[in-house]
Amino acid sequence: MKIVIDARFTRTDHHDGISRYGSSLIAATSKIADVTMLISDKRQLALLPDVPYVHITSPLSPRELFVAREVNKLEADVVVCPMQTMGTWGRKYGLVLTLHDLIYYEHPAPPGFLPAPVRLLWRLYHKAYWPQRLLLNRADIVATISHTTESLMAKFNLTRRPVRIVGNAPQPGQTPRDPAAGAEKSLLYMGSFMPYKNVETMIQGMTELPGFTLHLLSRITPQRRAELEPLVPPGAKVEFHNGVTDAEYDSLLLRATALVSLSKAEGYGLPLVEAMALGTPVIASDTPIFREVGGDAVSYVHPESPGEFAAAVKALEDTELWQARSRRSVERAADFNWDESARQLLAVAEEIVAMRSPKRR
Repeated sequence: MKIVIDARFTRTDHHDGISRYGSSLIAATSKIADVTMLISDKRQLALLPDVPYVHITSPLSPRELFVAREVNKLEADVVVCPMQTMGTWGRKYGLVLTLHDLIYYEHPAPPGFLPAPVRLLWRLYHKAYWPQRLLLNRADIVATISHTTESLMAKFNLTRRPVRIVGNAPQPGQTPRDPAAGAEKSLLYMGSFMPYKNVETMIQGMTELPGFTLHLLSRITPQRRAELEPLVPPGAKVEFHNGVTDAEYDSLLLRATALVSLSKAEGYGLPLVEAMALGTPVIASDTPIFREVGGDAVSYVHPESPGEFAAAVKALEDTELWQARSRRSVERAADFNWDESARQLLAVAEEIVAMRSPKRR
């Protein structure tokens, strides 16, 4: 069986969530199946595994409507897209489209890196559910990364197609920290600075955490930094890194007291499992998706309570509790791995081939 995976959403400089998901899924699936990937920019290859590829048009091009004409030539049994927007006009192959979350129906501001016309269409698209249904119903099977999103898709009747889980996971080969070595008084945040990420609450909570430093690791626009810096309480330590390498990120995680995410909405929460895989405890907002990912390994707080956030940090100053959370975090993170995600994807592909076989029809 030949599987083609769309890697055209891979970034060219550093991974975001979708980019890392696609790249990791390609790497794992290529170990157990015949995989070819689609790219639209050869610079993407720097962040992709060494897998056969075909260079085609950008997914943001108007020609995307007719991209199936190009993909048909590859004679794939199944094509997998880590998004739901891939063109399907005239396709002759099985298709998996992916919906990660429904965040932008509640928080409609689009990612800033998208071109202005795409941002306008983004806002219009998320004003109603019927455009999403039109997109998803073009697939043979729709994939998603969590049971939380699966439930929301059912609640809003987003597709007539079968929905299957193809999970997210931390990067393989991580060596957890030694819980007995303790931790620095540092707190890490890895994620965007979009309003729903709720970075403001953790900044405000630092007023009750003298001696701790909050490290905001991700890249940030000058405009957004100018909005957040005045919120830093007098005397509090908040450091804007404006981006870190993977090595720097791991180094900071291996020393920190905790990783923090007080986001009001997520599709998964990859930084949580990345931290847990290294034995770094997590403090997260009490939401269904974080409960699904973190289980009993995470400290949950109300996302709009700086006081609850600060209290959760202070609780981790207890050595025995911190060490117990560190060990439990590693155990929990082991439940998520890319090899299992690849097996899930292969099962989906086999299901599609069976659905489309002449005998079945």
